Amino acid sequence: MSLVTKTAAQLTQAMAVGDTSAVEVTQAHLDRIAATDERLGAWLEMTAEQALADAEAIDTSRAAGESVGPLAGIPVAIKDLMCLTGVATTAGSKILEGFRPPYDATVVSKVKQAGGIILGKTNMDEFAMGSSTENSAWGDTHNPWDLGRIPGGSSGGSAAAVAGFHSPLSLGTDTGGSIRQPASVTGTVGIKPTYGRASRYGLIAFASSLDQAGTFGRTVHDAAVGLQAICGHDPLDSTSIPEPMTSYTEGLDAGVEGLRVGIVTEWMGTGGGAEADPGVMTAVRHAIDRLAALGAEIVEVTLPHASYGLPAYYLIAPSEASANLSRYDGVRYGLRVDGATTHEMMAATRAAGFGAEVKRRIMIGTYALSAGYFDAYYGQAQKVRTLIIRDFAAAFDQADVLVGPTCPTVAFPLGDKTADPLAMYLNDIYAVPASLAGMPAMSLPVGFDDGAPEAEGRDGLPVGLQLIGPLLGEPVMLQTAAALEADLDLDLTPRGANALEAPTA
Repeated sequence: MSLVTKTAAQLTQAMAVGDTSAVEVTQAHLDRIAATDERLGAWLEMTAEQALADAEAIDTSRAAGESVGPLAGIPVAIKDLMCLTGVATTAGSKILEGFRPPYDATVVSKVKQAGGIILGKTNMDEFAMGSSTENSAWGDTHNPWDLGRIPGGSSGGSAAAVAGFHSPLSLGTDTGGSIRQPASVTGTVGIKPTYGRASRYGLIAFASSLDQAGTFGRTVHDAAVGLQAICGHDPLDSTSIPEPMTSYTEGLDAGVEGLRVGIVTEWMGTGGGAEADPGVMTAVRHAIDRLAALGAEIVEVTLPHASYGLPAYYLIAPSEASANLSRYDGVRYGLRVDGATTHEMMAATRAAGFGAEVKRRIMIGTYALSAGYFDAYYGQAQKVRTLIIRDFAAAFDQADVLVGPTCPTVAFPLGDKTADPLAMYLNDIYAVPASLAGMPAMSLPVGFDDGAPEAEGRDGLPVGLQLIGPLLGEPVMLQTAAALEADLDLDLTPRGANALEAPTA
């Protein structure tokens, strides 16, 4: 088995017993990136020299018998809106071209403290606004399963890096599905923790009441280890949860016997809501059947206001973006386009620096916050958010974990929805409610859209099951996902006529 196809857990074990070194692991992933990223487009900035130096330091510490962290020697990809000292950090936008932060985001610091080897920064939709990574100012990212299709967004580069064997772990952010939707369409595991569980300090803000960092991995265990490393209270973030952390890995093998798994009727086409594509629903229903076979009690729950989540989100998130993005004025950092007056300079800078989707959302948000419209739009959206929070509370009175499709389709062709913003927004219809309520949620690969859960010669695209836990309920959510993952035992190596080539031994 090639080093790049090993999971983070397998690499950790191999390094611990001396079968390989952190330098060898890092170099193998850098070689894979050099050979294939021209076609994948997952990376914006590489930090290869520093990565190899950090890997050598890990090897030296291990050889000296010193304690090393849980991610020691594991390559990690970082989404480009996470500050990394001295490294270009643009949030996928021209308006931050040339910006090099003087400090690390807390989640980045935690990766370093855990011994993770940061390989560089990954591509993303500009300011995390998008579901396809086609809104980046620096070009598109492609899906390793089919290079003509999208990798999801906004954390598409981070998802593609893991699916394409560029790194076993990556960090992304999820505001309204930006980890879960890319994970679903790339056949990876993506986790958004409870809002406030991972620090937002050093993340370039989109919508402050929704943004949350999380992890991608090729297995539940890997993604959980990464999540454990980046979570915890941070006094630098006023919304950070002070409660102590619980282990995200100790109960992964506990199974689902006796757990109550709630099927969200509105997401299954049986509760008045929209149903996902047939191939998606076939894989999702098969996964639910397997949970029942494993001993879970399947119950139906309802989220009656979930259908209002998307319009509420597209008022709340743009409103917060309108406020957050007002700081980009051409004065303090990033792009500056000169003008005769300060006002003209700011207008010219923003016109040149922001892309079309960012401008669209700024205008929506500014309108929703304006005098005379605030109560009718933003205020009403916040009331809907409260109703959705209450819906989740009632659902968790009946179930320990909720499940349904992560998104309504598999990966669609590049360019297919760029001219229709509403069609693009609908990709997050199942993901947004958990974000509005602050719930932990994740996507787990559960099959393929060709109707064959695992068949030789298949050319289907991956389908994700969304699992949602109660507030701070990551352990039960991960426990459920791990049991299903072990039962399905899927081969998640991209293949097919237009797939990125698999690594060689």
